[in-house]
Amino acid sequence: GSGVRTINHNLGVAPEMIWIKGRNATMSWIVYHASLGNDYVMRLEQTSAASSGSSLYWNNTDPTSSVWTINSNLNTSGRNYIAYLFASLDGVSKCGSFSHTNGSTTNVDCGFSNGSKLVIIKSTDVTGHWYLFDSVRGIVSGNENYLRISLSNQQISADFIDPYSSGFAVYDAPTANYIFYAVAA
Repeated sequence: GSGVRTINHNLGVAPEMIWIKGRNATMSWIVYHASLGNDYVMRLEQTSAASSGSSLYWNNTDPTSSVWTINSNLNTSGRNYIAYLFASLDGVSKCGSFSHTNGSTTNVDCGFSNGSKLVIIKSTDVTGHWYLFDSVRGIVSGNENYLRISLSNQQISADFIDPYSSGFAVYDAPTANYIFYAVAA
């Protein structure tokens, strides 16, 4: 199509993070996050900070409990897209944001009762990778193995996050503002 398009979804709540990519076109993964707002965009395979002026993606429209909106830049004839929508569910998952200062510990309270088994974080105001931590690789005090979604490299090991009973703790990360998605253990 062309122009603005409203797309139905069945989450029952407003999506707080959306990943969208053209299936038959060379394009970046475009990312919306509610903590940034509908005028910002990030790209999953890039390390750049969030950029504003993305009304050409989200049409300056926040998702609702039943629909989300794309503008003509994404609504192009002949293209098929895939989209993943994420939302918070008490005790199960959490989309959010936090600020961290290097050299300190930032406890990110997700409202969980037994910590996190999956954490994806990305700095929004400085360059940095998308980091993926999971309980299979280990979210532990000390070094844990993790992936950088923005690269196709193998996992690496460093002390980036630590366990925290109601979410996760950021330990050795650059000073920045971050967005995140976490799933309870």
